[in-house]
Amino acid sequence: MSSHAERMLVIDSDEKCRQYLSDGLLAIGYYVVSVGSIKEALVSIANGRPDLIFGDLSTDEISLLSKLTDPEFPPSPVVAFSHTENASDVVTALRAGASDFIIKPSNDFSLVEEVIKRIFEQIRLVRLNQRYRLELEDTNRELKAGIAELKADHKAGLKVQMKMLPEREKKLKGIKCDYLIKPSLYLSGDFLDYFKIDSQRAIFYIADVSGHGASSAFVTVLLKNLSNRLLRNFKRGSTDEILYPERILHRINRELLETDFGKHLTMFVGILENDTNKLTYSVGAHFPMPVLVTEGSAEYLEGSGMPIGLFEDPTFRVYDRILPEKFDLWLFSDGILEVINANSLAEKEQQLLRLVEDSDNSIEVLSETLQLNNMNELPDDIAILTVSGVSKE
Repeated sequence: MSSHAERMLVIDSDEKCRQYLSDGLLAIGYYVVSVGSIKEALVSIANGRPDLIFGDLSTDEISLLSKLTDPEFPPSPVVAFSHTENASDVVTALRAGASDFIIKPSNDFSLVEEVIKRIFEQIRLVRLNQRYRLELEDTNRELKAGIAELKADHKAGLKVQMKMLPEREKKLKGIKCDYLIKPSLYLSGDFLDYFKIDSQRAIFYIADVSGHGASSAFVTVLLKNLSNRLLRNFKRGSTDEILYPERILHRINRELLETDFGKHLTMFVGILENDTNKLTYSVGAHFPMPVLVTEGSAEYLEGSGMPIGLFEDPTFRVYDRILPEKFDLWLFSDGILEVINANSLAEKEQQLLRLVEDSDNSIEVLSETLQLNNMNELPDDIAILTVSGVSKE
């Protein structure tokens, strides 16, 4: 005889039938309580809920038992056990809440066992689904808490990142700089900076780190830290790397490879001499190239170079150009091209030139034209930096 932990309740006013069913259930290892009326059954259920109820019951009694609630347990399944040859009686019992129906007399106890097996399999699946649902609810709560914490961390990170950026509409000797950065996520992989090197020279750069989010934002911290170190070392007289755009790119390349972030970036670095308006710059695969506006006409600066953070010994060429006293130089990350509506990349580049010419050297005008503030989700980070020649008095 196999042993089961389940408890059975048998309700039948016919003592002979009740005894037959109880003995059969006991024989296959179930715990059995046997009662002769619904009143006795309710007392028994109050003392301990059974796992399964067999009963010769009226429709109202079946409905009552199938609706008994408990804070910890669902209602016990009810198997109607009755004399009938009318199919409508079976349907009525099932509609009242019975899980199954066995017609008396049942001389083949294997039928009873089959009903028990089927019902317990259903119970097992229900309980399994309940457990999975509870586990899923717990997981969802943990996930929501984790997402909330992650959002809070990203918002805090964005504040730190924004504080690393330079002052807007900053006037350096001979030039004025302004910028706009719009992240596609909470954190940006685009970065820019500008500052005076000494009384004669100013430096500016724009960088676009591969990917999005926190890992890309970490690289922008590296850029800010490195530019601060190069300036500090120059003022101490320990190195003059900051005077050479190509050496700056090599230094960033080396440090990025050493960090092993698995990230690379594109970058444009320019140094402007105030007295001569000579622009010296190097390009680390940055695209699109800066747009130079003079006398209302826009053109792309020439230049090319290898990406930063991919190769041990990349090549970066140095370019020189004498700028007029009045000029506007626009630098973009490639996210700007994602929001320009054109059929091809070449058409987008030409459209960008026209947009810059019509912007009156105003980032706000360009942003409004492209409706950047109306976009809930940007396809990519967007960074815009303007460097404009002003009176040197």
